[in-house]
Amino acid sequence: MKATIKHESRGRMRLQLRLKNMTLHQADLLEAWLKNQPWIKEAVVHERTACIIMTYTGDREAVLSAISTFTWAEADSSVTLPGHSTRALNRSFQEKLTGKVLLKGASTLFLPAPLRIARIACHMLPFLRRGLQCLCRRQIKVELLDALSIGISVSRQDFGTAGMVMFLLEIGELLEDWTRKKSVADLAESLSLHVDRVWLKTETEDILVPISQVNPGDRVLIRAGGIIPLDGVISEGEVTVNQSSLTGESIPVAKRPGGVVYAGTVVEEGECVVEVKQASGQGRYDQIVDMIQRSEQLKSAVEARAAGLADRLVPYTFAGSLLSLALTRNTARALSVLMVDFSCALKLAMPLAVLSAMREAGREHITVKGGKFLEAVAKADTIVFDKTGTLTRACPRVAKIVPFNGKEEKEMLRLAACLEEHFPHSMANAVVEEARQRGLIHEERHAKVEYLVAHGIASSVDGEQIRIGSAHFIFEDEKVIIPADEQTKFDKLPPEFSHLYLSIDGVLSAVICISDPLREEAKEVMSALQHLGIQKSVMLTGDSPRTAAAIASELGVDDFEAGVLPADKANYVAALRREGHTVLMVGDGINDSPALSEADVGIAISDGAAIAREIADITIAADSLWELVHLRKLAMALMHRIQNNYRFVIGFNGMLIGMGAAGILSPASSAMLHNLSTLGVSLHSMSGLQVEKIALDYKK
Repeated sequence: MKATIKHESRGRMRLQLRLKNMTLHQADLLEAWLKNQPWIKEAVVHERTACIIMTYTGDREAVLSAISTFTWAEADSSVTLPGHSTRALNRSFQEKLTGKVLLKGASTLFLPAPLRIARIACHMLPFLRRGLQCLCRRQIKVELLDALSIGISVSRQDFGTAGMVMFLLEIGELLEDWTRKKSVADLAESLSLHVDRVWLKTETEDILVPISQVNPGDRVLIRAGGIIPLDGVISEGEVTVNQSSLTGESIPVAKRPGGVVYAGTVVEEGECVVEVKQASGQGRYDQIVDMIQRSEQLKSAVEARAAGLADRLVPYTFAGSLLSLALTRNTARALSVLMVDFSCALKLAMPLAVLSAMREAGREHITVKGGKFLEAVAKADTIVFDKTGTLTRACPRVAKIVPFNGKEEKEMLRLAACLEEHFPHSMANAVVEEARQRGLIHEERHAKVEYLVAHGIASSVDGEQIRIGSAHFIFEDEKVIIPADEQTKFDKLPPEFSHLYLSIDGVLSAVICISDPLREEAKEVMSALQHLGIQKSVMLTGDSPRTAAAIASELGVDDFEAGVLPADKANYVAALRREGHTVLMVGDGINDSPALSEADVGIAISDGAAIAREIADITIAADSLWELVHLRKLAMALMHRIQNNYRFVIGFNGMLIGMGAAGILSPASSAMLHNLSTLGVSLHSMSGLQVEKIALDYKK
């Protein structure tokens, strides 16, 4: 691809592509390709000017080399675009809006009066028809008010007022439709799988291929924690599948050969081969995304209340118009009241405010799947944290190995690494890395390895039963005993570390002490959240009570639970909700998924397990927990803006009704001020909330 550098600064570049015309598809494809590159931080492609604006990391020459080798054909085969382009949606509505404004201006400036009147007469028919339909159904809604105001204006030969009212109503309807479809498109995009490559199983080997190259009949390998990318049938293996992102059921479902699985669900335990039945874009998950785009499921409670209030106020506007007519016998005054309704502003401004907040969150790498979740974040009084990978950076290191029962430290580490290398858990990675650094070769000597989520690993080596995992798994489930003469040694294990227990034939053989340092910002974030109204903070961990108590004291959380399993986390969150708390749950692992589903709002860390991200209502970047502070402030600012919108809409339109009834405003002025105020509050709702990303007040 050929391009010219138009502007450049450190880590940022603006490129002008040497293209005469760029299609919407090309712009979407190029932007998606750029965002998939490891060196890109942010990229925006402007199709009208064929311009790229990007920020990047790493070597400049390597970046330019990668861009120069870009080809449309390669990108088309390696990038999977969503079925619905937000760029195309925006272009369509921009053209409609521009067309309506130009048509209105041209008809006002160039059409002679008789033709303008004829156009207005034809134009008013749909408004009158909708008003009559409301009347036939004995409903007093805004459509009836619109029909009456337009009809009375025409009967009074005030064609200018009638034309302006219809123009402003159409602009408002277009903006509302645009807002709704864009909001749902954003939600659908956040729910998209974003799976670009899959492991294709062939007769000789497993090959990593772009998902676009997978066809019905192909066989795809999926391991524990992986997303099922396409609809299909299991041909090999037995797994448990979490289908909550699709069906809402929180309990994983067992799947065996012949069982049907759906795209978007996640394998919790086991490994399987799926025979693909539907190609990309044709599966059940894609159909559900299409359904969401036609639905109203995005609306938050405040949006629903605004719509309900708008409908309830219509009869009062109608009654005020009739009262004005009865008292003054002045049609113009009655019409001035009739020109004002609360519906447009209330129904349009609230969704726009929510959409603006969701966009602002997206710019800060916070993905929000619906406006109702921002409302819940603002109302929340309790926040629950998983520890490993959430309050810590999930980069643990082996700090110490304590052998028991006469075993040697090196041999126990070698044995632990031999088992743990099969599972990409952060603590398992720490064990394998420690063995590598010590130069310990851990060849395959074990039988089949069984991985139990949130518990540990079971296997056999040279005829001996090996178990490695949590205290709950080792001492409660497996009934492992501590050598009688080493109880004191066990009691003196350092509490500041997490412990991984290794047993051989039912006897404790080693304890691997894992150092998993807390995030540097964790304590300050806790304090910041308390200042923002979070009344209770809780830490849930599978660690021993001693370790959990030490960490909880360092963090300053209000409460903690140790040795918890996934079901325990979910039950704890459910109990808080039954007590009347609004609960946020923050986690990153497979074992956090039940609790994320149970909370009012589940918040996942972006580099955590796929299942956690799919189930969560909100996803934050893994870089810093300050994103939680920003999210809370953003949600609170949104609620503040919505309340201000309520006050302005009710107050300003109430004033217009009073001035119209008093004869101060003409019908045309009343209609113009009402519609201008609607556009004004809508534009204000679309502006940024101007929330600081980092709460500097809490940093020292």
